[in-house]
Amino acid sequence: MIRNIVKTISIAVMSIYATVTIWSGKIYAAALTGGVAGGAQAAKGSDQPADLFGSTGIFTRVTNTLLFAVGVVSVIMLIYGGLRYIISGGEQKRVTDAKNTVMYAIIGLIIAVLSYAIINFVITQLAGTSGGAQLDV
Repeated sequence: MIRNIVKTISIAVMSIYATVTIWSGKIYAAALTGGVAGGAQAAKGSDQPADLFGSTGIFTRVTNTLLFAVGVVSVIMLIYGGLRYIISGGEQKRVTDAKNTVMYAIIGLIIAVLSYAIINFVITQLAGTSGGAQLDV
């Protein structure tokens, strides 16, 4: 009982110490570099985009990468479901499981393609209409 209380208190103290240390480092770095914009400029790499939206923006790159990964997984699952269907040997439960795998893989591909279209539409709308959508560094 006492051991659990000591563990809980020590974890809480370490968490508070870590939080204070991290925030004080961030505040010190922001003060040295000229505020938030200076801190963002100092943290920015040499070939990293500064725009949040647009064809080369950070948001576009991240979403395209994630949607590509979902598409790859869906194609792999489609192939896996096809192989399961081929080796099922006519056994009803295995055939049903393989058909479900193929069906869900196709649904995943459809969702990935529609998500890509919707996200690109939203990104182009945000990039075209909002002047404050860019991180000016």
